[in-house]
Amino acid sequence: MLDLAASLTLLDGGHSGRTFVGEAGGERVVVRVYPPHLLGSDHTPETDAAVLTLVRGLLPVPDVLDVRRGDAVSGEPGLLVTSWLPGERGDLVVDALDEDRLNILGGAMGRVAATLAGMPMRHAGPILDAELTLGQFSAGGLVEWVDSRLGAWSGSDRTALLRVAAPAQDLLDGMDRACLVHSDLNPKNVLVDPATGEITGVVDWEFAHAGHPWTDLGNVLRFERRDTYVRAVVDAWVGLRGGSAAATLDGARAADLWALVDLAARTGENAVATRAERLLRAVAQAGDLHAWPGVA
Repeated sequence: MLDLAASLTLLDGGHSGRTFVGEAGGERVVVRVYPPHLLGSDHTPETDAAVLTLVRGLLPVPDVLDVRRGDAVSGEPGLLVTSWLPGERGDLVVDALDEDRLNILGGAMGRVAATLAGMPMRHAGPILDAELTLGQFSAGGLVEWVDSRLGAWSGSDRTALLRVAAPAQDLLDGMDRACLVHSDLNPKNVLVDPATGEITGVVDWEFAHAGHPWTDLGNVLRFERRDTYVRAVVDAWVGLRGGSAAATLDGARAADLWALVDLAARTGENAVATRAERLLRAVAQAGDLHAWPGVA
C-alpha cells in the first residue's frame, strides 16, 4: 500500500467532491474516496480499478497505483489511487480552441468513443464487481423510459416526445450488440493539451457499464454543436467503426435520448439536468432528434 501524504487537496471539478490531489513517494497522485454508504453498490474502488485496467493501453487513462477496500462497519472509506495525468479539463478549454485545434479535439473524442464501441461485452448491464460481472438492466425501451421518468411533463408534451422516442428505439434496435460504455464521455471528463487540442487523459469512469455502441458518441455530441467539432467527431468514429456519417449521427442522437430523459427528470437539481431538459423539450416540440433550443 502507498503511504499517502496526510494532506489532500480537493480536485476542482472532481465527482461529488470526493476526488483529491495528493502525494505518494514524491509523486503527484489522484485519490478518489468512496464513502461507506456506497460500499456494496456497483460503485466500488475495486470495480473502477478493474475498468481502468481493462482499457489501459487502448485509451490514455491513469495507472492504478493502489486500491483500498472500505469497511462499512468501521466507517473506513474505500480509496482508489491513480497516477496524475497532464492536461486541462476539456470543458475549460474547448471554447477557446481555434478551428484547427477544435477539429483535433473532435477527432480525438470520436476515436475514444469508437474505441469503446469496439470493446465487446456479452450483454448490456451494470458492471457489478472487480471481475467485470454484468448484471441486467430493467426490461423496456425508450417509450417505457419516457413514461416512467417524465411523469411531471404534461400528457401532450410526453406524447410529442414519444413520437420521436419510438422510431429512435427502432433505430437503436438495428445494432444488436453491447460494448463497454464510459457513460459520461464529454469534454468535462477528458484532459486536453490546450496547445494542440489532443486528449491526454480520459477520467471519471464511475458510471461505466455495458451498453449500446452509440451511447458514448451521443454524450460526446450532446451539448457541443459547432460544425467543426461535430463533423470531426463523427468522421473519426466512422473511420474506425464504419457506416455513414448521417446514419451514425442519427444513432448517436437516438442513444442519447436515454440520458436526456433521465437528466430531464431531475431538472433543477443541477445546471446539466436543467440544460438537458431544455434540449429534450426542443426535441419533442420539433419532432426532431437533432433539434436545438431556440432553433425551429
